[in-house]
Amino acid sequence: MSDELSWMSATELAAQVRSGALSPTEIATAVLDRVERINPDLNAIIHIDRDQVVRDAAELTAAVARGDELGPLHGVPYTIKDLTNVAGLPTTFGMVPLKHNTATEDAVLVWRMREAGGLFLGKTNTPESGYYGGTDNHLFGPTHNPWKRGHSAGGSSGGAAAAVAAGLGPLAEGSDGAGSVRIPASLCGVVGLKPTTGVVPQTILAGRYYNWAYHGPITRTVADNALMLDVVAGPDHADPLSIPRVEQSYIAALSGGVSGLRVAFSPDLGLGCHVDPEVLAVCREVLPVLEGLGATVTDATPGWGPASEAMWNGIWVPGFASEHDLLDWESLHGQVDDNLIALMREGEALTGVDVGRADVFRGGMWDTWTRFMDDYDVLVSPTLCSATIPLDRFAPEWLDGASLREQLLDWLLTYPYNMLNNPAITVPAGFTADGRPVGLQIAARHHQDALALRVAANVEQARPWADRRPPV
Repeated sequence: MSDELSWMSATELAAQVRSGALSPTEIATAVLDRVERINPDLNAIIHIDRDQVVRDAAELTAAVARGDELGPLHGVPYTIKDLTNVAGLPTTFGMVPLKHNTATEDAVLVWRMREAGGLFLGKTNTPESGYYGGTDNHLFGPTHNPWKRGHSAGGSSGGAAAAVAAGLGPLAEGSDGAGSVRIPASLCGVVGLKPTTGVVPQTILAGRYYNWAYHGPITRTVADNALMLDVVAGPDHADPLSIPRVEQSYIAALSGGVSGLRVAFSPDLGLGCHVDPEVLAVCREVLPVLEGLGATVTDATPGWGPASEAMWNGIWVPGFASEHDLLDWESLHGQVDDNLIALMREGEALTGVDVGRADVFRGGMWDTWTRFMDDYDVLVSPTLCSATIPLDRFAPEWLDGASLREQLLDWLLTYPYNMLNNPAITVPAGFTADGRPVGLQIAARHHQDALALRVAANVEQARPWADRRPPV
């Protein structure tokens, strides 16, 4: 029963606690036992205090016994990424020089999860400062993909996605600046949502005005994703870009079909990058499912053209330049990835003209996107150009010898939606012949997070995936 309890969805766990069928203490014991068995080899969770989790679970169990009003996540375990502050715990960014950096207060999302009755389990691994789409660092080492040991869990929320995929808690917080929720969710065979800008208040590092960086839920089921979004959505003065709630209940918004929806399918989002033919074939297998549910599916691609350089000059390099004065980067060779140090040097060389041109391109992308979506309700694509790759690779082999920008961005189909600020969700589409997960990305217009979730839920209902478990 212990392992079966670890695989229960958050929605089911919360219902069992409310009915009295399960106690938070029973849940904590089962999940902690699984973490102790699985995590040492997986390396997804890099900070966990078993005694504290047991004490917190006991308090939540006592609240049930007293007849207290229970929150929507009462007793449900969740993890927080190592880029997000949890008061009293290290926020190391996966970096040796910051291993003693301790947060003094919770991020907004963290205290909302606590207020909802969630059971904080621990913090998850990330690449150094979340700078690329894998998870490895000099402080904690690599996170393995639960489906294929020795392969990447993706990044930068790789520890979060690997933990969920391996049954180490049903809910995980990730953060997404170019796909860092959706990349690992895709590679680990789980669900990851990047919400519309402002739906979830973000307090990531110095980026108080980042309109391209997001907290997002990573879960095994779409219903759990909507449940977590219900808890963490809504404005807060900590984030000047946060917005009033668009949906009173994302869970309620899941109901309904997709009949009559106009679905565009694009193999590469017009980015001009190479897509692994097997990945593309797996994603195309989902299209007849949508048609069978009454949607109209059309092959169509926005004509915004290659966006990698504009993403690099307008968002990625300036974003990391905000950390330039945090450390003496050139003194950290051997303690920090050379590619991250090179990224800081890119920030020194970037000009205002480069940034201005990127902004002009981004504005043109927006015009193209809005005109394109006049004809469609959602745009569907592969999430990534590749399934998981070996841990000793920085990027897929077809990018060997390419520039740092190309190796970081040119196998991702995620970052256009960070440039556009709209919602995008990845769901499992299937597996390659050798058992590596493939993700399907569903994107909608601004503030239509509920629509993206509803389409995802319909795909899940037609092609369920949550009962398939990795060989860990």
